[in-house]
Amino acid sequence: MKLLDAHRLTRFHMALVAAALAGCAVGPDYRRPGPPAVASYTAEAPPAETAAAPGVGGMAQHFVAGGEIPVRWWELFRSEALDRWIREALANSPTLGSAEAALRQAQEVRRARFGDLFPSVDGSVNASRQKPSGASFGQANLHINPFTLYNASVNVSYALDLFGKTRRELEALQAKVDYQGFQVEGAYLTLTSNVVTAAFQEASLRGQLQATRDILATQEELLALVEKRFELGGVAQTDVLAQRASLAQSRAALPPLEKRLAQTRHLLAVLAGRFPGDTADLPEFDLKDFQLPEELPVSLPSSLARQRPDIRSAEELLHAASAAVGVATANLYPQVTLSGQYGTTATRIGDLFGPGSTVWGFGAGLLQPIFHGGALEASRRAEVAGFDQAAARYRETVLQAFRDVADVLRALEFDAMTLKAQSEAEAAALDTLDIAKKQVRIGATSYLSLLDAQRQYHLARILLVQAQALRFADTAALFQALGGGWWNRENPTVGDYRR
Repeated sequence: MKLLDAHRLTRFHMALVAAALAGCAVGPDYRRPGPPAVASYTAEAPPAETAAAPGVGGMAQHFVAGGEIPVRWWELFRSEALDRWIREALANSPTLGSAEAALRQAQEVRRARFGDLFPSVDGSVNASRQKPSGASFGQANLHINPFTLYNASVNVSYALDLFGKTRRELEALQAKVDYQGFQVEGAYLTLTSNVVTAAFQEASLRGQLQATRDILATQEELLALVEKRFELGGVAQTDVLAQRASLAQSRAALPPLEKRLAQTRHLLAVLAGRFPGDTADLPEFDLKDFQLPEELPVSLPSSLARQRPDIRSAEELLHAASAAVGVATANLYPQVTLSGQYGTTATRIGDLFGPGSTVWGFGAGLLQPIFHGGALEASRRAEVAGFDQAAARYRETVLQAFRDVADVLRALEFDAMTLKAQSEAEAAALDTLDIAKKQVRIGATSYLSLLDAQRQYHLARILLVQAQALRFADTAALFQALGGGWWNRENPTVGDYRR
């Protein structure tokens, strides 16, 4: 009879476990937001190709709708020095290392919490010296000698997840793991983009410095000519002073450019995990060392939300907020806990496993929330509000991402036009300066015309270099705005991103 009761009890326990595993998880089931219902990034479709201009960075670029973005998109600029420095940054960046450590931490936290789905089993061995009082047994005059009590037991406890609280908590933790994974991808994309942008910035500054030095050499040559003609009485002293002032202004433009160049190189060193002074093997970037990609892949609008790490991060926060609503909902329902103990007790160690030393017990507990002053309902409403907040932030992130792509597409279009116009302006300014120098030498025009031609050419040369660098920066910004191609990596950071 006892065996039959024990068998029935075992079946009852198994039924409770099966019910817990198959039980429903209360609260909302998360549904991934659908792709934005837009057909294009901008109100007007971009042209099939951008404008072309002679010189560095002036080739026409073609937009390829739905094109695939390479994982190492920076290699399209054909710069071995840039590739090497990005490898250095990826290997040593503390920012990337911090993001990866946060991912590992989130993974381990989730693994630790996963154990709550299973029974917990603990073994214990105890020894205690006791001297009970006879009063404990209703006999105050009873004398009981001290004795030592030994106990060895195994304790089992199991909280049935009937309403899915633990599963919802694990769902939220998994969403946080995925969030940290996308944070890693975002840090990876930001780091590589910052290195590329800083390299282009250095190249631009070097071009501007070279242009300023070339102009200084011309102005020094003209100053020597003016001073010689002044000594011969051919020009007035005011012409000499004007040429000296123009030369001084050009010299004054050098220190700010050199300061920005030094700061940019400091940035490149820090991005690679180095101290600012450790730039001995840092490459010197020049615009002529880069090649502008002719074909620009442009992801379809329906794919952008699956590619941008910031959008995917915001989506995982939305997922975690949805699971938190489920946890708060489960707190409104009963909680069932099973427990059991099996062991031996004896006054001598040798008798621990002898006849009559066995002790055992089992129990079940039910906790039903009845009155908490409205706290549980308020907590659930708070989590619902948190979900609404996460949904609004997700939408804001998507809108900002589309704006980034739209801005870059327009920048690529109009900055190409700017470079073409600036190239023509620089050529015209150079022709004007050459003519002015010839006329001054033969006395056909005043030095005021020459000074004005110098200023115009100096400005046109600087603006040309800036426009050339801007086209490279626009191209890098497009790859960054579209997500950087991380989903094409052989081993992505977290899970299956195409689900």
